[in-house]
Formats: sequence, structure tokens, C-alpha cells
Amino acid sequence: MTGKESIEIAQQRAMDRTDQEIIRKTIEEGVETAWDRFALQQPQCGFGQLGVCCNNCAMGPCRIDPFGGKTSRGVCGADVDTIVARNLLDDLCVGAAAHSDHGREVVEVLLETAEGKAQGYQITDVEKLQVLATEYGIKTDGRDSKDVAKDLAIGILEEFGTVKNRLQLSERAPEPTREIWKKAGVMPRSIDREIVEAMHRIHMGVDADYVNILLHAMRTSLSDGWGGSMAATECSDILFGTPTPITSITNLATLSKDKVNIVLHGHNPLLSQMIVNTAEDPELKRLAEEKGAKGINLVGMCCTGNELLMRSGIPIAGSFLDQELAIATGAVEAMIVDYQCIFPSVPATASCYHTKVITTSTKAKIIGASYMEFNPENAMDTAKSIIKLAIENFPNRNSDRVRIPERPMKLMAGFSEETIRKALGGSYKALIDAIVAGTIKGCVGIVGCNNPRIKQDFGHITLAKELIKRNILVVETGCSAIACGKAGLLVPEAASLAGEGLASVCKLLGIPPVLHMGSCVDCSRILVLAANIAKELGVGIGDLPIGGAAPEWYSQKAISIGTYFVSSGVYTVLGIPPKIFGSSNVLNLLADGIKGITNSAFAVEPDPIKAADLLEAEINRKRKALNI
Repeated sequence: MTGKESIEIAQQRAMDRTDQEIIRKTIEEGVETAWDRFALQQPQCGFGQLGVCCNNCAMGPCRIDPFGGKTSRGVCGADVDTIVARNLLDDLCVGAAAHSDHGREVVEVLLETAEGKAQGYQITDVEKLQVLATEYGIKTDGRDSKDVAKDLAIGILEEFGTVKNRLQLSERAPEPTREIWKKAGVMPRSIDREIVEAMHRIHMGVDADYVNILLHAMRTSLSDGWGGSMAATECSDILFGTPTPITSITNLATLSKDKVNIVLHGHNPLLSQMIVNTAEDPELKRLAEEKGAKGINLVGMCCTGNELLMRSGIPIAGSFLDQELAIATGAVEAMIVDYQCIFPSVPATASCYHTKVITTSTKAKIIGASYMEFNPENAMDTAKSIIKLAIENFPNRNSDRVRIPERPMKLMAGFSEETIRKALGGSYKALIDAIVAGTIKGCVGIVGCNNPRIKQDFGHITLAKELIKRNILVVETGCSAIACGKAGLLVPEAASLAGEGLASVCKLLGIPPVLHMGSCVDCSRILVLAANIAKELGVGIGDLPIGGAAPEWYSQKAISIGTYFVSSGVYTVLGIPPKIFGSSNVLNLLADGIKGITNSAFAVEPDPIKAADLLEAEINRKRKALNI
């Protein structure tokens, strides 16, 4: 392959110049990446893409002919509507479980911290602890923070399997929104119950009514957004601090040529934050110098990276599709992972270089990686051992194979709901006034992952640019936020790309037109933001001039996120078609029929410019209904 050909391929695969540079390097060195494996999978199964395959029991696998042939039903008699709906609920359950299990772990560490059993952890945000405790009816006056935290942690843990049939955090939703849930029968009762019931429903011989299945999908997703994910966010803030605006840098140029590079990858901040705290140990710094390095350089990857970025300012090297590229620079001594969105291929990529991959969770072991179990009881000791392993690997770096791009991109992150509200003077009146006046038309949350089906970051960046140009404020989480960070949209100077009205507001407040709100579980921050604005206006979330989008999603978690946004009243546009197009009834229900329930719906539009048109039209519709 010629140099020109490798350049063209790299440009087809990714937007970011540093990503392109390392993609070219992988091509030159014959190192396989996700894009290569995606190409080898073509053509992918058309039945699977339409969602018309069923492998739920040993009578199958069955597949439905989408063109009306003889195989119109599975062996059990399930039709295409039942199969597609069950498959969607199955995927959604996996995503909700991932978020909620993450949340459970964070709450458990809060409990252990309160009991003095968690090494190195502390209650950092006492104010948020007290606010949350008050919501749960826990007394705070004159009490030690640890005692309050213990009661709160127990109260939240009980909600994973509560018998009270109510999630306390769902009370944050405005009354009109909760009335919709009650009327539709989708009010979440507990976190684990909804997931377990969902798995029961998709068993052969249980739920065969696609409408009934999808209603429970809504309830399950709400138990994630207003339950597990929100608990993860709130309790992470209590332990590590509620994010406030912070500046840092992003892209693969954040790696260092002369320091020990440690990439922190995954989703749970329990481990990564402890690595950050422990890396300041003078003993470890001396060891790094003894091994020939000028220090220790920590960089984040994916949502663990977002957690560290917004609280500690740790540079973030990249998003989901960057994990193999970071290793391919030849400069990474260790990639430390917890769980979610970690390629099983990472150890194979690392074997081409000197990089050590270290797994830390009993739930996420990978063949070819080193395993160092992480427990809160010995958190600092384990973190120290992991960092030592990385430092001792530094002399094994092959300088001839190191290629680190230049010029990292600046960004501003850490826009929690509390930060936004404080910046507006303690209420949302100023923002509401700007929306009523038309200075800002509305707001769109862009979330989700990367997917090799789309040129990396193209959907996120193009949609964000198009929306801010139309005076629509953008808030982002997850890989979408990282994408826009790499593109230079997360700095106040990016206001020059916004419409006149939005630009004036950004310049007045000194903020970017695209706000980084955290990791994927932090989509719950967007829910709280929308809920509080709706309460101030005396309306439901579905009445607000807002929208949501996931231009490059791939994960089951994204299905749960998208569903709890729509279920909460937020019109949501997907850039990747979900596996539902084999059923016109399921498709029509999610794209149109659900409007009668939530005043919102799903739309699918791969073209980000056309997606912006859809979102702007929805915002204008909501503005007209509010007479603004």
C-alpha cells in the first residue's frame, strides 16, 4: 500500500488529525484495528440488522422473512413484531444493567467509606451529601457526615430491590412528567426489578404483545436514567467532588515522549480516581526517574477519562475507537481498565508493542491481559502496585516505534447541573428569558459512542456545529463530548462558530457553545437539568424546546439512554438505525405512536445536517406550543 493510499484510508476512518496519523501508523505496521475487523465482517447479516432473528430458545434459532415469505413466524409462533420488540428489550436490559451495576458499586463504596472500610476514599462534597440525604428524608442537622452517608447509601441500595414500588430520585421529575408515567403504567418501581422482569418477559411463552413489551422497555429505561445512572452520578460527586469548569487538553498528543504513560480506560471512577491520587506519591515519582522517565503522565480514555477530566483536569487521549490507536503510538506503558467498552482485542494490540494491559474487575477479565483485582479495602495499595508495574515497563519502550502526534487541543469541561445553575445566578430564569426572547432557540443533548459504520466523530462534530450555528445550545456527555473536544468546540472561543444570539450568551458567561457534562452515566445530569427548568416553568419535560441525539451510537447502554430520554419527553434522533426495521409496527410505534404518550418520539437520520433540521423543527414546534 502506498503512502497516499494509507492517508486516504485514514481520512475516511476518522476526523481528528492525530487519530489519522496513528491510523496510518497501524496500516504501515500491519496492526489490526476495529476498522479492519469491521471490513472483514462485510457483508453483515441482513436479518440481524433488521432485528428479525430469534435465538431465545433451543427450538431456534429462527429468522423471519422480512419480505413476507413462508417463515412469517418462529417455531413457537412468535411473529416479527414480537421478535423485534423482544430483541430490543433484551438489548435495552443489558444497557440498563451495565449502568445500574456501575451505580451499585459506587453506592457500595460510599457505604464502605462511611464505615471506614475503604482505603483512601473520603466524602468530598458534603453539600451534595446533605442535599441528597434530605431528598431521602434523612436527618442531617448536627450529624457527622459519615453517619449521614451511611444512611444515604443504605437508602439508595435498598432501591435496587425495594418493595415500596417507587424510586426516590424519580421524584425529581416534574409532576406533569410523572403523571404521564403513571397513566402509561411505566413508573419505575425499583432498579433490579425492572431488569429481572424484562428478562422474564422475553422468555418464550411470556410476553408476545409488542406494545406491552415496549411499554416495559420504557419502564426499565426509566429505572436506569432516574435510578441506577443517577445514583452513580450523585454518589460519585459525593465521593470525588461535583464537577466545576476546568480546562485541560485532549487527543493522542496528550501522550508524553519522556514520561511513563498510563492510560485509564473504562467507566467507573472508583479505580481511576485512586490511580490519580496515588500517582502523586513521591516514592513513585522517584522510581520513574530511576527508570529514566521524567515523570508519570496519566491520560484518560472513554468515560473513565471523562470522569477524571471533569474532576481533576486529567488530559483525555480519546474516545471508544481511540483505545487501540493509543497503544499503537508505541508510547503507552500500561492501559488500566475497569469495565464497559473495552475491546477484547486490546491485549493483542498491546502484544505488538511493550504495553501492558491490566484488568481490575472480576466482571471484566480478558485473555492476554494481566489481572490485578481492585477492592476498596486495599485501593491505595493496589493503585500503587499498578503504577509501579507501569513504571518498571518504561525501559522496555522501543523508541524507534514511538510516534506521538503534536499539538493537543484545549478544552473546557465540568459543566454539572449545579455549575450551570450557579453560573445563571442560582436559578434558570436568565436561560429561560433567553429562550423566550429567541436569543437561544432551545437546547439539544448529543450523547453516545463512536461506531466504525461512520467516520469517527463526523456525526458528533457536524451535528454540534450545525446546531450552535442555529442558536441552539448543545450539552454533551460520553464519547460525543470527547469528539467535540478534539474538534475545538469545547472552548469559549468556539462561540465564533455559533449564531449571534447564542454567541452573545457564551461571551457574556465565558462558556463554550457546547458544554461538556460528563460521562455516559452523567446523561442523568441532563435529565436533572431539563427537570429543573421544566419545574421553574410549571410544565413537563416533554413541553420544553429541547431534543436529544446519538449520531454514532453502538452500545446497548445507548438504547437505554435514548429510551429514557424519549420516555421522559425528549425527542431523540439516532444516527445509526436500531435493529427494529423488520417490524413496521414497532418502527411506527417508536417513531410516531409514542408521541401520544410522551409528546416525544424517536427518529432515525444518518445525515447530521438533516438531523439538525429535525431537531430544529421539533424545537420550533415546542416553542409554538409554549407561545414563544
